[in-house]
Amino acid sequence: MRSIRTNTKRRASRRTMTILASPLMFKRITFILLVVLLAWEYQAARPPPPNICGSPGGPPVTAPRVRLRDGRFLAYKEHGVPKQVAKYKIIFVHPFGASRHDPVIATSVSPEVIEDLGVYIVSFDRPGYGESDPDPKRTAKSLALDIEELGDQLELGSKFYVIGYSMGGQVIWKCLKYIPHRLAGAALIAPVINYWWPGLPANLSSYAYKKQPPQDQWAVRVAHYIPWLTYWWNTQKFFPSSSVVSGKPENVFSRQDWEIIRNGKVSRSEKHRAHVTQQGEAESIFRDMIVGFGSWEFGPTDLKNPFASNERSVHLWQGDEDKLVPVELQRYIAEKLPWIHYHEVPGGGHLLPAADGMSEVILRALLIREK
Repeated sequence: MRSIRTNTKRRASRRTMTILASPLMFKRITFILLVVLLAWEYQAARPPPPNICGSPGGPPVTAPRVRLRDGRFLAYKEHGVPKQVAKYKIIFVHPFGASRHDPVIATSVSPEVIEDLGVYIVSFDRPGYGESDPDPKRTAKSLALDIEELGDQLELGSKFYVIGYSMGGQVIWKCLKYIPHRLAGAALIAPVINYWWPGLPANLSSYAYKKQPPQDQWAVRVAHYIPWLTYWWNTQKFFPSSSVVSGKPENVFSRQDWEIIRNGKVSRSEKHRAHVTQQGEAESIFRDMIVGFGSWEFGPTDLKNPFASNERSVHLWQGDEDKLVPVELQRYIAEKLPWIHYHEVPGGGHLLPAADGMSEVILRALLIREK
């Protein structure tokens, strides 16, 4: 009897093993595990909703703001002489991971020079940054239209100047494309390159791309090809994320940059540092990456001279030791746009406008064409 029960158990065990070992069951188990894994990854990849300023439980609104046509608010800060008496009115576009509190073109120039030139500068929080409402539908074109509307609501006149730095410099290409009729002049300072812009030679783009650290190559590749994964990629711990996001200064700063940092010329208060992404990172820095490295409907080399009569000018400033923005591609763009005043600064890094006297030089070249 005991032998019969033992044999029965053995046969049941063999049947169970046979079922589990069958190819069909293996596929089913693999499929279930894959679904569970994908569900977990999907939840992890989804960023938390933005904590909008002025909403219940959200950060307080402390800045003056304008309300745009679509209902979003844009926060701004004014610098220099009053706009009513200003000779020159400038809208400054801040870089990646910054805010309206970081208008280097204003803070790096003495108040005496600003007053002598008669300059009014307004900086603003780009969508999702600081106290400006997020714009989940942001495109290459939408921010240029935001800038135009900001100028209108602040009554800056039919034409105004635009200056952008780094990722903010990239925005100036959009202004030259979509609102050239509103510009009195423009300056791009170390504007970030999109390696997938139309018009860039594939071999040169590939060369410049591969000069970047591998983690930065992957970060921009994800933003371009798998934009919905950008938040997860830069917040997960399995693979290294963007050097800028993860704070890897050895991949970012040049010799001149380190000297500028040691001299305390780019210090930012902890209050303003926390202010930058107080509404969340998804609709500020990571939306920046998605739009900046996404697919554009034009490239800078497609642009036409907005000042054909030479009454105004466009300037492009680039340090030749910039570790974030490849000088080779900047040179190529400048060669294809002979109407651009290209200024390559020997030894200059990405913190170029914070170097001694540099912002004043940039202002004078743009406003009074001083060489």
